Amino acid sequence: MTRSARPARRRPAERPAKRALKGAAGVRRAAPPQEFTVPEPRVPALPAVRAFEELEDLPEALLKTLAAQGVTAPFPIQAATLPNSLAGRDLLGRGRTGSGKTLAFGLALLARTAGRRAEPGAPLGLVLVPTRELAQQVTDALAPYATAVNLRLATVVGGLSITKQATALRRGAEVLVATPGRLKDLIERGDCRLGEVAVTVLDEADQMADMGFLPQVTALLKQVEPGGQRMLFSATLDRNIDLLVRGFLNDPVVHSVDPSAGAVTTMEHHVLYVADETDKKAVTVRIAARDGRVILFLDTKRSVDRLVKRLLASGVRAAGLHGGRTQPQRNRTLDQFKNGRVSALVATNVAARGIHVDDLDLVVNVDPPTDHKDYLHRGGRTARAGESGSVVTLVLPDQKREMTRLMSDAGISPRTAAVRSGDDELARVTGAREPSGVAVVIEEPRAPQPPAATSRRGRRRPQGGRGDSGGRTEAGRKDGGRAEGGRTAGGRADGGRKTSGRTDAGPAKGGRTVKDGAAGRGKGGRAVQDGAAGRADGGRAKGGRTRDGAGHARGRAAGTGTAQGATRGRRTTAR
Repeated sequence: MTRSARPARRRPAERPAKRALKGAAGVRRAAPPQEFTVPEPRVPALPAVRAFEELEDLPEALLKTLAAQGVTAPFPIQAATLPNSLAGRDLLGRGRTGSGKTLAFGLALLARTAGRRAEPGAPLGLVLVPTRELAQQVTDALAPYATAVNLRLATVVGGLSITKQATALRRGAEVLVATPGRLKDLIERGDCRLGEVAVTVLDEADQMADMGFLPQVTALLKQVEPGGQRMLFSATLDRNIDLLVRGFLNDPVVHSVDPSAGAVTTMEHHVLYVADETDKKAVTVRIAARDGRVILFLDTKRSVDRLVKRLLASGVRAAGLHGGRTQPQRNRTLDQFKNGRVSALVATNVAARGIHVDDLDLVVNVDPPTDHKDYLHRGGRTARAGESGSVVTLVLPDQKREMTRLMSDAGISPRTAAVRSGDDELARVTGAREPSGVAVVIEEPRAPQPPAATSRRGRRRPQGGRGDSGGRTEAGRKDGGRAEGGRTAGGRADGGRKTSGRTDAGPAKGGRTVKDGAAGRGKGGRAVQDGAAGRADGGRAKGGRTRDGAGHARGRAAGTGTAQGATRGRRTTAR
């Protein structure tokens, strides 16, 4: 049934609140009042499966890859949704991060796309995600399965080269993982079109709505194949998601996994009351010094940088992650955290989505979140895929009332305690301990340096030649300026040339001043002496031979003629 032929739907009335459900660390109540009631499907859903082998529409190559990856049994959200998504049904999945939803939509997307080949710039499957980190996580998770069925994956996100991403699309990619803003840019440039997309996935749809992407998401959904399949996954179902569900999903199968159920075996929630800011800082340092990895969330970039500095000075191997870092820097910081070089990752909400780190059992809200959805997504970094974990929130006296409201909205009854930095209860809950006090230095993640440039004759440039940024290395120019021994802005650095210098009059525009055997500098040019190569007004000048102490210098200078000068005090300008 096409979208235009769908019957009008009446908005169902709000259902009465359900009885409380017992959670892993307290009581988890029914959906908060601001969430909408999901629609009942008109066509009954297919029953869940107990094993991947029961899925007749799942290619054998994907079954073998699941076994090779050590995935032996489906998680609840996979068992319930895959029979329907493989059959082409639209899907609405509500489940916490770490419940296994990436494979829930990924296997169906790949299975239904296998055997087809995309034209340049025209993907066949699309996964929309809110953040760069989540895009990379989804790509990494699906890559081995895509390879197994001979499908090409492409990832397009902001913060990275749009030219390279456009090139990847022109080469052809059956499945595209994208953030809305960058995909919109590529479409406007003519590098991508969505008319062939038959399967569309919205992952973390509530986050996209919270970040203001809803208009872009809506515009993108209108461009995909009208009769295509759509799957929407979200940790929460607020009124913004209601608009997407009712506007773009056709009689969806609904599967809801309670945040305290499903793949999460043990998820503990703790609220620790601290006396004041001073004790909060001491508590934070002791928690970060624990034996094991931890993510600490703060509200602002400046707070993150300050805490990282404090932790490093205390002996904790810490690094910061926030929106002020470039995407390559953020990726390399995450790699340091995953490989153990960094044990404490201090982050803003930019890291609350899309970070998957194995064996991460503690998340700490140093600054309590202001919204219950942020709380759920921050906590989603731990207790993933059947593992256990704890979420700890540090609360000052004037934050108690707001924290109580937030937990009520999240439907969580946490364990509470008043602690100080040296308390046994703090150590029991978080593993906190006294830091070493010996300052550590974590190497700032840098991009790999390209090989050194060589001259036309194949020789390496000596020091003082051009560096990677087009400037000079030691003893030369760097980032457009001069290093030691060179000339500063408008003057000379110590160690500069003291003899055969420049006259006060300076050079003529586009020309060259030569005095006492030394060549001056043309506008934007390089000094030339006794046959050395130089520049005049951005052009290259070649020094001539000296005859009886006189020298020639010829320079191209944006429409100027030839400048010649004698070293015996004569001054010449461009003709």
